[in-house]
Amino acid sequence: MTRARGGAHETPMQDEVFLAELDALIGARLNALSAEAELGGATQETPVAKLLEMALRKELEASEEAAMWMTTEADVDVKLALARQCGDEAKHYRLIEKRLGELGVATEALAPLADGYTPMFRYLAGLETTVERVAAGPFAREALAMSLNEAFIRYCEARGDTATARLYREQIQPDETHHHGLGRALLGKLAKSPEDRERARRAAERTLEIAEELQQIVRLRRGISCAPGC
Repeated sequence: MTRARGGAHETPMQDEVFLAELDALIGARLNALSAEAELGGATQETPVAKLLEMALRKELEASEEAAMWMTTEADVDVKLALARQCGDEAKHYRLIEKRLGELGVATEALAPLADGYTPMFRYLAGLETTVERVAAGPFAREALAMSLNEAFIRYCEARGDTATARLYREQIQPDETHHHGLGRALLGKLAKSPEDRERARRAAERTLEIAEELQQIVRLRRGISCAPGC
């Protein structure tokens, strides 16, 4: 993997300013997405099992995405972070699958990728530089997952499904938090030039733009707004 570089390197203080600005940018977009998820969840009764079936596709795509990037990544820290994420997302898939079985779903009949890959996966698969991949995947997409999972946990609790809420709170959400933290730390290491920082900013923003578009489509077509992340 060729890592994009260019321009003058900046100081540790400027590194932290950049990360804080990126945190704020991502936080504002996530607040809007989370508010919409909460509103949708309050006005419709989508079965938790249906939302978990949607989550399987996200987990499978996230695992494959990390595996795909890992094979072409030269930076050892990034490679190992992607390996950890790939394994965690695969683990989440099995945990969700088990919970679906407990809810009476015939999981052997499920085919999460039967309709092909999502626009989110296709966008992420097309990213070519390390800094863009880290910004879009471990940093932005995992921050998105954390936000949507919090809304989903509250949705489950409001409907009395404490088992699913506990699964997300105690097993899935800690992994997503770890992935996001790794992504942030790696951006501090990788995004040293103005050019790299702009690449990271654009990749993170585009990731959340696609998430907003997908949430709108699902809400309009299926009446669902409170699906978990990955």
